[in-house]
Amino acid sequence: MPPSINYDSPQEIRAFLEKNGLGMRKHFGQNFLINPGARSRLLDALEIVPGDPVWEVGPGLGAMTAGLLERGAKVRAFEIDTGFIKALGEFFGDNPDFTLIPGDVFKTWPETPAGPANQAANFLGNLPYNIAAALLADLIEKNRLFTRMVVTVQREVARRICASAGSEDYSSISVLCASAYTIKPLMVLKGASFYPAPRVDSQGIRFDIRTDIAPQAYPPLFRPLVRGLFASRRKTVKNNLQSFILSGIIHPKEFQGAGKKPVQELALGLLETCGIDPNERAENLGISEFSALAAALTQEIPGGNDGDRRGS
Repeated sequence: MPPSINYDSPQEIRAFLEKNGLGMRKHFGQNFLINPGARSRLLDALEIVPGDPVWEVGPGLGAMTAGLLERGAKVRAFEIDTGFIKALGEFFGDNPDFTLIPGDVFKTWPETPAGPANQAANFLGNLPYNIAAALLADLIEKNRLFTRMVVTVQREVARRICASAGSEDYSSISVLCASAYTIKPLMVLKGASFYPAPRVDSQGIRFDIRTDIAPQAYPPLFRPLVRGLFASRRKTVKNNLQSFILSGIIHPKEFQGAGKKPVQELALGLLETCGIDPNERAENLGISEFSALAAALTQEIPGGNDGDRRGS
């Protein structure tokens, strides 16, 4: 049946929740987008056409879901809240273009096809503040990429995602996202655009899959190395690289024993090969430098050129 709720009205949402014995769970980071203009602009940014598969994470009571279905999308909605799962089933369960995937998205997405016949999908999400960066990183690191993504996240997270090398907001999530997508910041949303109103601003972001480089073009160690070099922001690249080598991700025994280079010597040699100042910090390195360093490190691993994908 169609949704029996006005998604623009906090009063009606609250009344619906009370009538159905539902509550907002803080640990799920639940906030409904009640600004109809913002919902429309986010849907427009996704640029879907009828028949396009779309993953939606955190649909809540289905405000954006309804918009997607009206535009002809084939929606796979991921929801963890059991109360909202029931409501979504009642609202959209009879629509053949709607598939509800209940449970923790981190556990359910790996088992979910991208789209019909594994067709490349789009992604939409008013992402809970407490999982946004972790979910985006998880999808990218495991090569589940989308033609286009439009997400709403806490503005602080948006700044990190959109940051460029050399800025104070530049971090591992900046590099991971930029390695896979061209990123465009969208509108800023004040707390009043949501119910309940959060104390922080949010921002929409559009991600378009990069066509100039394939994910497999990056060395196997690229993504774990990015995380490792940002592990301690105040440390130099040399120190973080040494810690990464010894972390166990790439089996430190491969760098120990007779004839093996000491870790410090290895780290300095790799940085010199890549033209990176050992005293530099990760926040000043670009994607090409991370990639070159990952490739050079892979060369040092026995079997590293034979498809060894340790740490990927």
